[in-house]
Amino acid sequence: MEYSGIKNELIQQEVYDSLPPVLKAVTEPFTGREKDIVLLSSLGVLSACLPNVHGHYDGDVVYPNFYVLIIAPPASGKGVMNYSRDLIEPIHQKILMDSKAQIAAIEAENKKNGRSKEGEVQEVPALEVKIVPANISTAELYSFLGSSKHGILIIESEADTMGNMLKNDWSNYSDVMRKGFHHESISLSRKMDQTFIDVKEPRLSMVMSGTPDQLQPVVQSKGNGLFSRFLLYTFDELQGFKNVFDSNSRGYKEAFKQSSRFVIERYRRLFELENSVEVELTREQQERMLEKFSIIHKDIIENHPNSFLPNLNRHGLILFRLCMILTSLREQDFSSDSWVCSEEDFDCALKIITKVLQHALIVHNTIDEGGLSKADDDFLFGLGIQFTRQKAIEYGEKLGVPQRTVDDKLVQWRKKKVVKKISHGLYKRTTN
Repeated sequence: MEYSGIKNELIQQEVYDSLPPVLKAVTEPFTGREKDIVLLSSLGVLSACLPNVHGHYDGDVVYPNFYVLIIAPPASGKGVMNYSRDLIEPIHQKILMDSKAQIAAIEAENKKNGRSKEGEVQEVPALEVKIVPANISTAELYSFLGSSKHGILIIESEADTMGNMLKNDWSNYSDVMRKGFHHESISLSRKMDQTFIDVKEPRLSMVMSGTPDQLQPVVQSKGNGLFSRFLLYTFDELQGFKNVFDSNSRGYKEAFKQSSRFVIERYRRLFELENSVEVELTREQQERMLEKFSIIHKDIIENHPNSFLPNLNRHGLILFRLCMILTSLREQDFSSDSWVCSEEDFDCALKIITKVLQHALIVHNTIDEGGLSKADDDFLFGLGIQFTRQKAIEYGEKLGVPQRTVDDKLVQWRKKKVVKKISHGLYKRTTN
């Protein structure tokens, strides 16, 4: 995983060939980056659709929920992420309607009892939902996490919506996201309205996309812990003008609509289980995972910033959660109290994690925390003391950095006064 070899590559075709049928159905109409985005966002959405499924990881009980973040320029095609919402929408609508009906019935009964002065007043439950917006207060997020028995999903196509929320005292729920990733207990107490909310095992899933500029307001820094909790996917290519009359695109919605029927039926079957089913890895799978992550760990220690190690550690948990999701989508034996991950699903999950770890490292190295990022520092050092724009572009091509990104770097470096422009197309480094 040396820097010169790190590229934001596509997920291998072998992964798509081995997916459970429901994921094959929604990814098949797409190609290239859009195919990867649909797969990852669908996995993130489905992580909120599997009640009564758990596993054991590092001594703790864990659930399938995890966070996905797609980082790419505007007009790059990342908007296909929004299709994945269709997989969970029927579940959300049913939970919402049932909850509203229950609340209305209790309120009507309380009103009736109040008039007759007979019977006890029942406590009105909080509204239960499956999908919540990113522009939500901290108190509302606590309430929905507390009332939703099997977790909730935040899905947002503009990451700056969440970034803006995290700037406010009343809506800075960054700590909830950090704790929610590990299902750590959270509680909220407000003296003004005598509110106390205690959520023992919060189950939160997130699927978001945004531009590179929208990333830092969300994660804030490499070291605050939220960054390492995301499965990250990034690219810098722009999409050509799309054929908006392509008849094939009419099938996108239908593919997700058809698959949503499978998802809600799977949700119902799992919801009705008396006991939660445990997903397990075989001994051989555990050993393969440990061996692979040990190799990557050694490479990071030797060739990359140690600040990236939390990403590696948490991607081990995300790998296990992917195994839980793929297994839960494929299994048919609902009478069993445990499911063993197949070799096919384990290989899929391992290939996905290995690939997105490379993407995470690319993003990690581009986060600006005052000076130059490690990626920019390495890039600039490789150009020598004096260089031309053309040399920078050619060097960028060798590292897989597009010309447009190289020109952006030159502009930013001049603003930070680490390079100065000597003449047209000629630059000189001002730092050693």
